[in-house]
Amino acid sequence: MKNTYVKKIIMVSMIILGMMVIVTGCSGKNEKEDAQTNETAEHAKVQIEIQDGGKMVFELYPEFAPETVKNFVDLSKSGFYDGLKFHRIMKDFMVQGGDPKGDGTGGSDNNIKGEFEGNGFSQNTLKHVKGTISMARSASPDSASSQFFIMDGDGSFLDGQYAAFGKLIEGEDTLDKIADTSVKKDPYSGDESVPEVDVIIKKVTVLE
Repeated sequence: MKNTYVKKIIMVSMIILGMMVIVTGCSGKNEKEDAQTNETAEHAKVQIEIQDGGKMVFELYPEFAPETVKNFVDLSKSGFYDGLKFHRIMKDFMVQGGDPKGDGTGGSDNNIKGEFEGNGFSQNTLKHVKGTISMARSASPDSASSQFFIMDGDGSFLDGQYAAFGKLIEGEDTLDKIADTSVKKDPYSGDESVPEVDVIIKKVTVLE
């Protein structure tokens, strides 16, 4: 009887151990599949077409800045950006557009939350390197609206202070051409950034 009882205990223990292995194995598999899904997730792409025929395509990352991406996509689909210009150009730094007034003082009807670390939004770890697209704002962290800028160089001092939300994947030659636009001094800021010729955004299209 004693041997039979011991055998039963051993058998039950082996069954429990086997179940634990199966559960652990399934858990690991799901985690791996989730990671692969995240890595291969589809991202919206937006094309900015310039009036002279140049084009730039950006891949947007809602996992880093969801409200920022939604705002930009919604404005693009509505045609808000069509016909506006890049009103501020600083070669090797950035080019800025998206202002309906064309002088850096305008925006859309809505402001959005500043999705960057300095505003308590730690999930946005995107870096401001050449080709990064990010939201412009005033001194207020939640003042971003429609104005955006595209990095023409590296600007690590902007990391965590502005809501980067995508990167250039096609059309670096167009970005370089915009950055080469001749500029004059801005009477308000004093920097050399006001384009001497208009660089018009013909159309912004969300690519499905």
